[in-house]
Amino acid sequence: MRVIICGAGQVGYGIAERLAAEKNDISIIDTSPELIQRIRDALDVRGFVGHGSHPDVLERAGAQQADMIIAVTLHDEVNIVACEVAHALFNVPMKIARIRARSYLQPHYQDLFSREHLPIDVIISPEMEVGDVVLRRIALPGATDVMRFGDNKIAAVALECLEDCPVVNTPLAQLSQLFPDLPATVVGVSRGGNLFIPRSADQLLVGDLAYVVSTTDQVRRTMGLFGHEEPEATRIVVAGGGNVGLYVAHTIEEKQSRTKIKIIESNRERAVAAADILRRTVVLNGSALDQRLLQEADIHNAELMVALTNNDQVNILSCVMARRLGCKASLALINNPSFLDIAQSVGIDATVNPGSVTVSRVLQHVRRGRIRAVQTLQRGGAEIIEAEALETSPLVGGALRDLELPDGIRIGAIYRDGVVLKPSGSFRVRAKDRVVIFALEKAVKQVEQMFRVSLEFF
Repeated sequence: MRVIICGAGQVGYGIAERLAAEKNDISIIDTSPELIQRIRDALDVRGFVGHGSHPDVLERAGAQQADMIIAVTLHDEVNIVACEVAHALFNVPMKIARIRARSYLQPHYQDLFSREHLPIDVIISPEMEVGDVVLRRIALPGATDVMRFGDNKIAAVALECLEDCPVVNTPLAQLSQLFPDLPATVVGVSRGGNLFIPRSADQLLVGDLAYVVSTTDQVRRTMGLFGHEEPEATRIVVAGGGNVGLYVAHTIEEKQSRTKIKIIESNRERAVAAADILRRTVVLNGSALDQRLLQEADIHNAELMVALTNNDQVNILSCVMARRLGCKASLALINNPSFLDIAQSVGIDATVNPGSVTVSRVLQHVRRGRIRAVQTLQRGGAEIIEAEALETSPLVGGALRDLELPDGIRIGAIYRDGVVLKPSGSFRVRAKDRVVIFALEKAVKQVEQMFRVSLEFF
């Protein structure tokens, strides 16, 4: 696939890195010669210095033959114009734009991005995407990662196996025998930096991170089986009143009336604006690293500290301070992937990486075949993919135990006519079923082939 990426910042770099690793033909455009040189040195991509919205720059980058343009610069208007030019002059089939301004995202303005007006096929709002991930983590404390599939009826969670985990040292096959009515499947395990798909005879060990697929209505029971029965937080302190923090607080106000939330925002203008928008949230102006301000926010009584500022160091340190002052749990937004291990080592319970969230959203539209959703895991080491099975799919018809499925994949759940089904050896996938699959990096391309529209791979 030939892809043009406008913007070589963290998001653009992350998308280019992932797509280049899969042998796609990538051209990346940015106004910064330093960023373009950095990406040329690190990745097998073509780099072009210039404005991604300028026709001559797009032409040099190969827009005439491009299958897709992904505009992820820091400026909404540049992203919009880049997609418009790619459509009008070069007839690029797929156009994806990052849009951050809330005004563009209002529901009653959505017709703006129709083919008749501004022909953008996919709008990505990083703040809202990240905000939704944070809200899912808040709703399921104890999970280090939470993903939703199948019209939100399927939940995939990452659960750390602690010393008191009831299922440690128990063969996975035995779990199905002990809990036959529990629709949960362990699809992947991360152990000592090694990500693998467990066999039925394998056992979970203390320190493992288990990826488990279950139904949304049974996910709490599933987490309890793994020793995670943490209650949902009702007293939350949020560091950062920017777009993400404001979105999280506003959504909690609307949907969780009994939850008390306080925001700490260092910028006075943003603090005042947040106080005007929010009804029940207490907004404090100051630094989240100010111990006195944290105490004023009653951090010692808080059940969760959520650090969502634009500064990774502030997010990490404020979470550490909050825990030392008595807060029960913490969640930090981490932009720099190299800080993720540091955050874990200092006791932060969960992290969210915006780049990974955005890359997952883009991959959903890059993947060939009937792919409905993609979530990347472990910095690209694996993906959980939801895809629709076609009549031509090798999955359809035969019992799962009789199919020669590629190494490196595990089916976690099937979504059929609004009902979630747990796979077994005798299960037969039907056409139009939506299949949730855990795939190691080496098997992702084979999963795509299994859900291709055509018969070309037979």
